[in-house]
Amino acid sequence: MKKTIGIQIGPDSFVDEGIEKTLDILQEKGAINTIYLSTFTYDRGITGRQIPGKSFPDHGVQASDVPYFHGGNYATPHAQYYKNTAIKGDQLRAPDFGKLDIVAELLPAAKKRGMDVICSIQDGFNYPADVPFMKDYAEVDLQGRKSGAMCFFQPDVSEFWKAVTTDLCSSYNIDGVLLFNERNGPLLNAIGVSHAQGIDSAKVTCFCDQHERAAKAYGIDFQRAKEGYRKLNQYVQNSLNAQRPSDGYYVEFARLLLEYPEIMAYNQLFDAGKHQVLKDVYKAAKAVRKNLQVGFHIEHTNSFNPLFRASRSYEDLAQMADFLKVVVYNNCGGERYRSFIRNITSTVFRDVPPEEMLSINNHLLNYANEAPLDELPMAGLSPDYVMRETQRAKAGVNGKCLILPGIDVDIPTGEKSRKASTDDTYAATLAAFKGGADGVILSRKYSEMMLANLSAAGRAVRDAEKL
Repeated sequence: MKKTIGIQIGPDSFVDEGIEKTLDILQEKGAINTIYLSTFTYDRGITGRQIPGKSFPDHGVQASDVPYFHGGNYATPHAQYYKNTAIKGDQLRAPDFGKLDIVAELLPAAKKRGMDVICSIQDGFNYPADVPFMKDYAEVDLQGRKSGAMCFFQPDVSEFWKAVTTDLCSSYNIDGVLLFNERNGPLLNAIGVSHAQGIDSAKVTCFCDQHERAAKAYGIDFQRAKEGYRKLNQYVQNSLNAQRPSDGYYVEFARLLLEYPEIMAYNQLFDAGKHQVLKDVYKAAKAVRKNLQVGFHIEHTNSFNPLFRASRSYEDLAQMADFLKVVVYNNCGGERYRSFIRNITSTVFRDVPPEEMLSINNHLLNYANEAPLDELPMAGLSPDYVMRETQRAKAGVNGKCLILPGIDVDIPTGEKSRKASTDDTYAATLAAFKGGADGVILSRKYSEMMLANLSAAGRAVRDAEKL
């Protein structure tokens, strides 16, 4: 069976460098056979030129995209598919490149070369201020304020994601879709168990009317859940200010969960809403063509957080996907893992020295030989981490879907953190195949990759054929 060798790429790269030239480079240097085209997104993580403030790679236009970057749908929305939602496709057409339809432009060139095209769709954290109607469907935080993301339980929102999927799959001869959704539930966000750079437990979501209705349907007492999260917010604020409970930070946290089981139940409700979107997208694509491939992006928090892992299983995810893109970003993983450890040792595990917490967490995650805490940003995570996470995913899905690890190729890091090298990129890519990967997806986007590192990944792909 042919392995999928993919790359994430935004329309900017094809506009700046030309479609034929770019495809030449991707095939020759990276051994790429599948394009993951950023089609609906407002996020610089998968589209746009290099993110502002970071060094440009050795290809493309060496100028910022700040003057024109906006985001949206880089294909052509077709009104007939949006009849069941008040969120109309034409209102979200990306203005960045005028009337350019990047899917229509790319497909003939890619198909001529025997390359597959997968459209990436991203449900983001924030939508631009110039699409104010999105606020009608926004999540509501603990203080009653609207946030930047759309609530899963809003009927128009769920219909919108089905419409976008149906539109792309019906209007173009694409090979599938890849859905990105990195949002997490209120419990994980409140206590900071991610690699995010800040903790604001008062901003957790969602407490809108639709979420309240969903809670009732699931047998969850909404008011008790809200009360529990208010107390959790106070606990987190006290922890961040080093106001130690008499029984310690962890015991006080556990006591809250026992007193308010609605806290955990409400977090699980968030995940249920998120996973319903995944199921809806899968069903919408398959209703158009059974052979369309549908996949989901599994975010980097999966690499650090045992509680995140416990809240979902690969076995369950495999029931709603043809492939999973499992993030195993090793270079940026070092600084992100350290941020995670610092976060959890500022709240729930504040009584545990950070270096000891890292050791405990490594045992929980089955990691071996990773760098000490203070060295993690410069060391990054090892190829062994990539292999172990690939093996875990493969064992979890048990052959029910493909595992395509997302490989870190020049993902920007802090000034004092590790920068990708050809050796790093080669070793990480090869490690994924040693772990049994069904392919790889070079990430996050071509417009931040150095050509030498793209070539190193391609060399590993070709060498993996000899394994």
